[in-house]
Amino acid sequence: MHHGHRTQFGIMTAPSQVDYQDVLRVWREADAIPNIEHAWLFDHLMPIAGDPSGPTYEGWTLLSALAAQTRRLRLGLLVTSNRFRPPAMLAKIATTVDVVSGGRLDFGIGGGSRPGHPLARREYAAHGLPFHDFAHSVGSLAEACTVIRRLWTEAEPFDFHGTYVDLTGAFGNPKPVQRPHPPILIGGRSAPVLRVVAEHADLWNIPGGDIDDAVHRSALLDRYCAEIGRDPASIRRSMVLQVSYDEPDTTLEAIRTAMGAGFSHIVLGLAAPYPAHVAQWVSERLITPAG
Repeated sequence: MHHGHRTQFGIMTAPSQVDYQDVLRVWREADAIPNIEHAWLFDHLMPIAGDPSGPTYEGWTLLSALAAQTRRLRLGLLVTSNRFRPPAMLAKIATTVDVVSGGRLDFGIGGGSRPGHPLARREYAAHGLPFHDFAHSVGSLAEACTVIRRLWTEAEPFDFHGTYVDLTGAFGNPKPVQRPHPPILIGGRSAPVLRVVAEHADLWNIPGGDIDDAVHRSALLDRYCAEIGRDPASIRRSMVLQVSYDEPDTTLEAIRTAMGAGFSHIVLGLAAPYPAHVAQWVSERLITPAG
């Protein structure tokens, strides 16, 4: 368990099966509520729940729009699929959002959809994107994290010839507002991804639901950190918990359990349609009592 981190609460609005104005309303409301500190979108190109032909917005474009219309919230994608955009391009996109937001980006990234999720899998074929095997996914994630950080921080152009990423004359200008760079959040639970987390991440995120598994994975991350000489406490533990509007006490209990297990970055998933004043309700009914 990791102590010393004050718990930071945020919300997540999956930009799917909703209208832009609905998401904007919730984010603007949350931006005015001090104990909601961060807000997140997901990164899918087609719905993974509900009507398969329903609306879904492109995450980074929407994030930039929301960044321009908020002042305080930290914001990000939970998490970017590294399979969708070449990493140097992604570094440029993320820098743009960090600049637009005045330095409020939390950079969330992961290997991409699980191979066994058919609704998530179809979006690759539908957009002409290759879907490689798991080893490719993890190896390319590690290289992506390396080149993205370098593009954000290095003052001179560089070449990078990796197994998965090949760049010639790579250079990032402008740099992100945040120094040395925006915090890197990596999402995932598999052992190979946790090794990438130990090497590259400032925050590690896992979906809630199975707290025993999350605790076990967190301990594994501690071990991988120790193996490379990194202080495990330097990686903040983040968990997504789905909010029940009908049974808030169940959600509150889950929040307290996660906090007790060392997770100090709590993302509260809001199901659509969003009730009126949902951010105020979350603040008063869930965050304040959780302390």
